[in-house]
Amino acid sequence: MAHTAPRTELRTQGRKAYTAASGTRQGQRHPLVATAMVLPLAALLVVVFGGWDAVVTQASSVGVMLGR
Repeated sequence: MAHTAPRTELRTQGRKAYTAASGTRQGQRHPLVATAMVLPLAALLVVVFGGWDAVVTQASSVGVMLGR
């Protein structure tokens, strides 16, 4: 158990090096790209679950459950 921290640190350094070498940015996406990715799924869910009213009802019940 005492040797797990150094291994975790090495794995983290390896991921940073891979990300730097490949030129990709993790965790950063343009809002328009994110919207373009989500809209087809949202449209599918609206159709599958019975239209806009059902989606609004579910969202409001989740909001009540979360205390908002």
